[in-house]
Amino acid sequence: MTDTNESIAGGHSHVFLGTGHERNERKTWAVIALCAAMMIVEIVGGTLYGSLALVADGLHMSTHAGAMLIAALAYTYARRHADDSRFVFGTGKLGDLAGFSSAIVLAMIALLIGYEAVARFLAPVPIHFTEAIPIAVVGLLVNVVSAWLLSGGDHPGHHHGPESEHDHRAETRTIATREGPVELAIVEQGVPPRFRVTFAVPPVGDAAGLPRLETLRADGTRQWFSFTPRDTYWESLTTIPEPHEFTASLHLGGDRYTVDFAEHGHEHAAQEGHGGAAHRDNNIRSAYIHVMADAAVSVLAITGLVLARFFGWMWMDPLAGTIGALVIANWSYGLMRDTGRILLDMNPDQRITAQIREAIESSGARLVDLHLWRLGPGHLGAVVSVLTSEDHDCAFYRARLRQFKALSHVTVEVTKAAA
Repeated sequence: MTDTNESIAGGHSHVFLGTGHERNERKTWAVIALCAAMMIVEIVGGTLYGSLALVADGLHMSTHAGAMLIAALAYTYARRHADDSRFVFGTGKLGDLAGFSSAIVLAMIALLIGYEAVARFLAPVPIHFTEAIPIAVVGLLVNVVSAWLLSGGDHPGHHHGPESEHDHRAETRTIATREGPVELAIVEQGVPPRFRVTFAVPPVGDAAGLPRLETLRADGTRQWFSFTPRDTYWESLTTIPEPHEFTASLHLGGDRYTVDFAEHGHEHAAQEGHGGAAHRDNNIRSAYIHVMADAAVSVLAITGLVLARFFGWMWMDPLAGTIGALVIANWSYGLMRDTGRILLDMNPDQRITAQIREAIESSGARLVDLHLWRLGPGHLGAVVSVLTSEDHDCAFYRARLRQFKALSHVTVEVTKAAA
């Protein structure tokens, strides 16, 4: 028995773009406009005033805009073709392809800078400090503004507005159990935070025993919570210490169900840690890295030029270039490694894999095969093959996977075990 659920929340959609796709697209085009304007000013100004250095920096700015163009076109194409049926799993990976391409461009830039630095070590060339230093400063300012535009006033991925402040509303997880849906919530509206367990169908028999819950935090700390019955729900006897970021294991009768809770203010940290590969937008990341690489080179160039001018250390200029080349090469390698893994459909999150296995096997079934891959920023695809002796269909196991919000396309295969 095989069943495919394109969206774990229901519906049939293959649009797997990141939540900030259009916003990041606008940011990238804005940076291109800034670089193009600066390029025109420098080339025209250099031509009118006879400054070859200014013209050269203008041409360099054109390569900067060209690199940004890779990211911008990827955003635009992915958005316009998001519903194109020719893309079997949507266009969510186009940003990763653009990020990989940008990583190759960065690697080539690092090689060119390194080659030029070595050449200047072997054969120093005269430096026109009066023109070179101001141009390097202007280049740094342009890169700072570009970085600010790409991040919207912050580093990409960080959200420090009102919506990222600590949310005091109930955090609720719906769990599919043998007896029916159960809601596990953290409630702190005007009261100290406590767990609440609400049964859609009142449990009977052995399942009517007291629920118990254990939390496991990232540092390995474990804590048990006991519950007492209220009017329509069960409530934990003890309060929940901050932060509310942990894995919670709810024990009902002889079954155990595991769900994750995360602080809103720690969302980025979680993405950069266990969930990073699933949520990170590598296209905006590649554009940001390109800008920061250029800014780093500008800072090193200014430092080298100032020391060379005032202390006569002419070797500082090529040394600064060498350091800049190494920094860019390191960033390029990291970007190439991360995007390459996604393009080759490597498992994006071993933690989620383990949790899916636990969610399936805690029902008494055996997970015989699992394929997990990334479809786009914040979207995962999964193929799950289950062997069971119970009378459970595909819908039962899809319900157990509903807690994993990043699962956007799930195929479940259920095989009945031989008696």
